[in-house]
Amino acid sequence: MSGATTTIAPFAVRSVGARQLAGTGTLLSFNLRRDRVMIPVWVAVTALMVLSLPGSLESVYSTPAERADIARQLLTNSSLRATYGPVFSDSIGGLTAWRIGGYAAILAGVMSLLLVVRHTRDEEESGRQELISSAMVGRRAPLTAALLTALIANATLALLIAAGLAGRGAPGAAALGLGIAGVGAVFATLAANVAQFTESARLAKGLTGGLLGAAFVLRAAGDSATNDGSSPLTWLSPIGWLENVRPFAAERWWVLALFVAATALQGWLAYELAGRRDVGMSFFPTRPGPATGHLRTTGALAWRLQRGAVLGWSLGFFAAGIAFGGLTKGAADLVGDNAKTREIIERMGGQSGIEDAFLATMVGMFSMVAALYVVSSVLRLHAEETSQRAEPLLANAVGRLRWAGGHLAVAFGGTVLILLLSGLGLALGYGDEWGPILGASLAQVPAVWVLGGLAVLLYGLSPQLAMTAWGVAGAALLLGWIGPALDVPQGALDLSPFGHLPKMPGGGMEWTPVVVLTGIAVGLVGAGVAGVRRRDLST
Repeated sequence: MSGATTTIAPFAVRSVGARQLAGTGTLLSFNLRRDRVMIPVWVAVTALMVLSLPGSLESVYSTPAERADIARQLLTNSSLRATYGPVFSDSIGGLTAWRIGGYAAILAGVMSLLLVVRHTRDEEESGRQELISSAMVGRRAPLTAALLTALIANATLALLIAAGLAGRGAPGAAALGLGIAGVGAVFATLAANVAQFTESARLAKGLTGGLLGAAFVLRAAGDSATNDGSSPLTWLSPIGWLENVRPFAAERWWVLALFVAATALQGWLAYELAGRRDVGMSFFPTRPGPATGHLRTTGALAWRLQRGAVLGWSLGFFAAGIAFGGLTKGAADLVGDNAKTREIIERMGGQSGIEDAFLATMVGMFSMVAALYVVSSVLRLHAEETSQRAEPLLANAVGRLRWAGGHLAVAFGGTVLILLLSGLGLALGYGDEWGPILGASLAQVPAVWVLGGLAVLLYGLSPQLAMTAWGVAGAALLLGWIGPALDVPQGALDLSPFGHLPKMPGGGMEWTPVVVLTGIAVGLVGAGVAGVRRRDLST
């Protein structure tokens, strides 16, 4: 009997393991089908940001002497090291990795955490996971499929970056692509763990996003103190690991093992945690009522649901404003007599002095990033509807207009708040021009509102169309960020609402585009709300 048990036991273990993963392939195919727009758009935008930069750098720093000079200046500028990291090579590939590598890694991390939470905690919160688990689906199949979805997206991104930059040096291109994908994989598995501790998908995204921000802060603090990436703070951050891979500068391939080890360890922990809780539950369950405060209106409920996001965006913009405001004088020194760099900054920020043009450029960049906030806040309506939380609310004496109006007030009012705080941070960091900088920041509000209004319109027409608002916001961000550097024709830049606003501070105020864009935003919101009132709710 003992011998029989010994023979059968390994087979039993394999059978249990197979049952735990049953249905993974089907769920993976389903996930990829659901994300057939989101993943290609996110990967394409991130890859295009990286691949478009070498040409821009060649036009700005056309000779080896100019590139060597800029590299020497960067080593002595702690503010720029904190923003972008140290530079390890004055080649075009090395400058590309320095300038965009960290920010591409952040985008890969955000993409990964959104994908994993969407296919794990979001599914449990909506109740769909319980229904799926009642079929022949293994207990760990959903988590496995979610992680594989994120890993496929990151692998595709790495392949595009490696192939696109291979002409600058195949080893460096491969190192940069793998490093960016490695950051994405680390935050994919981190999100899988965070999702085990909260019953809210939105909170899981926020917490993981906060950890991603903390990783950037650690890297920035470390790099401001050293110019070779050797600070212990830098090594505590996955984004710091990326810079220490040193793409295009005698690559350190062994650093990639840190990504593999962190991904494997966090993945194992997520599997262990997932097997120790019930579907739909978490290790830190939501505290039952009664809720504190008063929720007598739909607006109060919308604020309760979104106040964490508004607070997080506001603090992030304020801190970033202080950082970039402090960079203004250093950036002016860095530009020096380089005519092409000056031309790009003046195209983005206006024909005023270089410091005002830089500040105007930062104001414009903050407004374009704020478009991501307004889209996410508007799409909270979509989340409430598809999770079927809106239907019980609307079954009472609450009209759709009041319900939608509460969330839209938070979305559009929050835009004003975060842009105001970004301007306040810029002025505080720069130490001058408080009034002009605050006025310039508020002048960007109508353009952000236009993209928010478009999100309302798409959601009003159909919940299935709502998610395409992310693509529109991403296109506006991409056009405004790299368009001037690539000498994109002004007609193409004018496709973005941001291209019509006055370049301030430094330039004069122009009320016509502000009024027109505000009117367009109001019209889009009105049409979207009308659509919400007329169509059926999702079931």
